[in-house]
Amino acid sequence: MALAQTGLVARQIEAANPGLKTEIRVIKTQGDLVQDKPLNEFGGKGVFVQEIEQALLTGRIDLAVHSLKDMPAEQPEGLEMAVTPRREDPRDVLICFGGVPARQLADLPAGGVVATGSLRRICQLERLRPDLRTAPIRGNVETRLRKAEEAGWQGVLLAAAGLQRLGLGRLITERGLLLEPAEMLPAPAQGILGLETRVGDVQTLALLQPLHNEASHRQALAERAFLRHIEGGCHAPTGAFCRLLGQEFEIEGFFQTEQNFYRQTLRGSIGQEAQFGRALAEKIKELIASEGRASEK
Repeated sequence: MALAQTGLVARQIEAANPGLKTEIRVIKTQGDLVQDKPLNEFGGKGVFVQEIEQALLTGRIDLAVHSLKDMPAEQPEGLEMAVTPRREDPRDVLICFGGVPARQLADLPAGGVVATGSLRRICQLERLRPDLRTAPIRGNVETRLRKAEEAGWQGVLLAAAGLQRLGLGRLITERGLLLEPAEMLPAPAQGILGLETRVGDVQTLALLQPLHNEASHRQALAERAFLRHIEGGCHAPTGAFCRLLGQEFEIEGFFQTEQNFYRQTLRGSIGQEAQFGRALAEKIKELIASEGRASEK
């Protein structure tokens, strides 16, 4: 996935800057190397980025391409993401196996097994279909698809954007069930690529500027502000999605504790994305705190 995304960005940079030739350098991270544990059980924040960011800081590379949803909310000093390319489909998709693809979650058989290693997806699926079971799964997209089908499970939950970037969009059409944010909130910034550069690297920023998409940038500001202030980390049971509505926007987010599920929405004016992402996180944290105080009485 990382290589496909990096290749996509490299082609876009070259197309926007005629005569420029990019060089791709592959850097293995802890998240790539450890495939036998769920993400929440090792490494904490940034298991897919630490080695790459070090290469960026030391000048071995000039640009790092990330899935923004896998990025910690805080960046190391000296690095920034000032350019945001156009967002792909932010939704989750259930790729179904065996028989006719489900048209809605209600079509899945009771007791069916859905593969996912994401706490965010698991807790929302449990609320939508508590009778379903989930099975942990790791590996690249092709590996997860193969493992889930060979195991005889009903399906595997994936990001639609990842399938599209890998050239597997046909699977969404042929046997996929797209889950709207109203059903399953995506990870903050899901479908957005993070283009990370050194602060003050004006040459690289100038090459990247034609790729910038302001609407996607505003969504990222809101959703990542929520992630930063909910303080759950990029693999916590939390999700957020920002809808742009003309001169306004709506930011919706959730967080699940061991006891309860909290989901709230706020609406603001364009230009206030980061402010309202933080406000939404603080609102949910206050709800959690107030219920905690009530239970202590």
